[in-house]
Amino acid sequence: MLHRRMRPFLLPLCLTAAAAWAQPVPGGGVCGEVVTLATREGSSTRMAFMPPAAASGAPVTLLLLPGGHGHIDLDDKGCARKLKGNSLVRSIPLFGAAGLGTALVDAPADWQGEDGLGGYRIAPRHAQDLGQLIAALRTRTQGAVWVVGTSRGAISAVNAASRLSGPAAPDGVVLTSALMAGQAGAKKDWVAHSVFDLPLEDIRMPVLVVGHAGDSCVRSPASEMGRIVARTRSPREQVVTMTGGPAQPAPRGLEACEGRTPHGFVGQEAEVVEGIARFVRGGAF
Repeated sequence: MLHRRMRPFLLPLCLTAAAAWAQPVPGGGVCGEVVTLATREGSSTRMAFMPPAAASGAPVTLLLLPGGHGHIDLDDKGCARKLKGNSLVRSIPLFGAAGLGTALVDAPADWQGEDGLGGYRIAPRHAQDLGQLIAALRTRTQGAVWVVGTSRGAISAVNAASRLSGPAAPDGVVLTSALMAGQAGAKKDWVAHSVFDLPLEDIRMPVLVVGHAGDSCVRSPASEMGRIVARTRSPREQVVTMTGGPAQPAPRGLEACEGRTPHGFVGQEAEVVEGIARFVRGGAF
């Protein structure tokens, strides 16, 4: 069940993309084609790519940005070894069934420590990394590419949507259970970061924000979602508040921010995916 309410820079196409696509991992492909791009000197980024369905109309691919530390530790078959319970990771087969392509993004090679992406999520260089992936996907699919970020991954999605332009910019952005309240005064500065630390007013593309009324994670209060679209300059936007889901004990503390809770739309994945698919194709959630 749901309730509805209806400073850029240009990056060149990634010249290493063609080589990356031409070198599939031997024996890979169970969860997606593993693609490695040299996104900047001394580092690379891997993603597991599943192409959009050929018979689903204009091709649309979703660049999926999980939350938490962002290090999903892709294996050679494109399967996540970490963050398996993340809502976006769990929903990849559903996106495929809806005809959408997916590219599940791992943390860059030099941001895979204990904190994972940590404070890098708000860095302009992180947006440039993602821009190179977007440009490569657009060249490969000859179609639209949207960024989809959940929980702390929404910070990365907003970073890309607000800072990129030209062929590196996404065609739209979807934020689910967005991290909207950081923890000020924490030992690590990046714990205080939220989507509001980025130039939301520079987003001029379609925006979909989805949350759950039962989400008790203190970092993603559904009541704050309207503040996001209030700052963007989007030509088409929608805020969706999901309700319902399977009966379960209310999670507490950090458990409330895990994937298999209302924060991750547990038991309602199909409904969320169907709504996202409608929106990215020009309709309403």
